[in-house]
Amino acid sequence: MARKLSKTSRPPKQPRAWQRMLSGRRLDLLDPSPFDVEIEDIAHGLARVARWNGQTIGAQPFSVAEHSVLVEEICHRLRPGWPARWRLTALLHDAPEYVIGDMISPFKAALGIDYKSFEHKLESAIHLRFGLPPSLPQNVATLIKRADRISAFLEATQLAGFSDAEAAEIFGRPRGISPIKLKPLSPTAAQDLFLKRFRQLLKTFEGDGR
Repeated sequence: MARKLSKTSRPPKQPRAWQRMLSGRRLDLLDPSPFDVEIEDIAHGLARVARWNGQTIGAQPFSVAEHSVLVEEICHRLRPGWPARWRLTALLHDAPEYVIGDMISPFKAALGIDYKSFEHKLESAIHLRFGLPPSLPQNVATLIKRADRISAFLEATQLAGFSDAEAAEIFGRPRGISPIKLKPLSPTAAQDLFLKRFRQLLKTFEGDGR
């Protein structure tokens, strides 16, 4: 005869592993599905996540949404003929941060491989949602990383209080690109900017037949 489990012997309830988005989607954080990814949720979240943990000058933080647009622009300046699919990928390079936030690089390194695995799963789901490959060709990843470091140098020296020499030592001095003046936007303006750029790139991407 089967023995009933007492309240104390029942298996522990698994903790909730999903987040409810403003779109109504429930995104499973441990096994994210492309079907639960919406660009409006991404734009909303990234526009409210501050770069440099908010340690920047000015009345507004410099958001990950603005950083993403900047990195895409830098990629375009470095490779004027770059296909729209890779520019869209550059725009979405930090998209997982709409869920996990923007951790500074030293802290990411301290967390180790488990964090990177989690981040990669989420990034792959986002890529698949918009018709992009889950893993990038090495040359594409390298250019986006270069643009990301240029962006970091510009942000560090203009907004985060780094000296030119200090930023150059950490991020490398930008080469092959003219200066870009940064101006932090309100969350609403940053969200609108990100969405506008996304829709422009997606339209071109789809027009190219993907």
